[in-house]
Amino acid sequence: MAVTAVVCAAGLVLDDRVLVGSPIWLKPFKFSVSFVAYCLSLAWLLAQLPPRGRAARVGRWAGAVVAASGLVEMVIIVGQVVRGRRSHFNQATPFDSALFNVMGATIVVLWAATLLIAVLLLRARVADRAAARAMRAGIVLALAGSAVGFLMTRPTPGQLRGESDVIGAHSVGVPDGGPSMPLTGWSTTGGDLRIPHFFGMHALQLLPLLVIALVLLGRRVPRLRGERVRARFVGLASLTYAAIFIVLVQQALRGQALLRPDATTLTGAGLILAATAAGAWAILRAESRPRPPSRSASGSRPGVGRNPTAVRAEDHARPTQPSQQGVDVS
Repeated sequence: MAVTAVVCAAGLVLDDRVLVGSPIWLKPFKFSVSFVAYCLSLAWLLAQLPPRGRAARVGRWAGAVVAASGLVEMVIIVGQVVRGRRSHFNQATPFDSALFNVMGATIVVLWAATLLIAVLLLRARVADRAAARAMRAGIVLALAGSAVGFLMTRPTPGQLRGESDVIGAHSVGVPDGGPSMPLTGWSTTGGDLRIPHFFGMHALQLLPLLVIALVLLGRRVPRLRGERVRARFVGLASLTYAAIFIVLVQQALRGQALLRPDATTLTGAGLILAATAAGAWAILRAESRPRPPSRSASGSRPGVGRNPTAVRAEDHARPTQPSQQGVDVS
């Protein structure tokens, strides 16, 4: 995918063809870069599994399926670019339709393989709680973001009336290929399902990066040095990320451009911001509270501050010792 990204970047410079309002090599370039980030993240996640055993074997097979599915997807996308045809939603000819159906099947397989990796990670034991939460929340959100792609295959009202040889669309409320944002190509006049699709999938990179940022900040901010406070912040960030993802999905489905939010979207964003700020304040306040000093094992009195049941269990666990006369006095 890294090599493909370089080839597509050269195509952007050398090939001036335009397809659906964008440079024809822009789509394979964005897909190849996205696959680089996605597969590197999955490889790192799979490295967190035990190196041996059933989980490791299943994870390796699932990773191979993801790589193979991505390869099939990119071969079709690049092949259609060479032909000067759309790769997604194209039903113009039986061949174009067959290619798009193959792409749909490979994406389902890729999604299922990623789901299997998510199950393995949810069951795995990870020592660092913050990293564990970031990995698990990241892959679940990535699955949700990937699932948004299935919404793009729904026919628009005009397509249902047979007015187009395309079935499905990125945009909602406006046709694909209209005014768009630079580089991303997201619609500026209507909803665009690629926005929550992108945002959800890249939780797989952003949440683990948050863990790294918290560790680095902990060197300067004493309150962030504890594993517990980092885990709480990652949990809060995961909930915030999920809430923003839901708002983006709703905004796109209502045919609303990202940069033109209405009162409903702004209200949702404001509530998320307030809840996140309150959660962060609560975490820092709880961390700043003084903790009661703990007595050392040598300085504490027997049985004081200990669980009485645990003491009795320890007493019963002690081996009985016979007296000098050989009589059991336990």
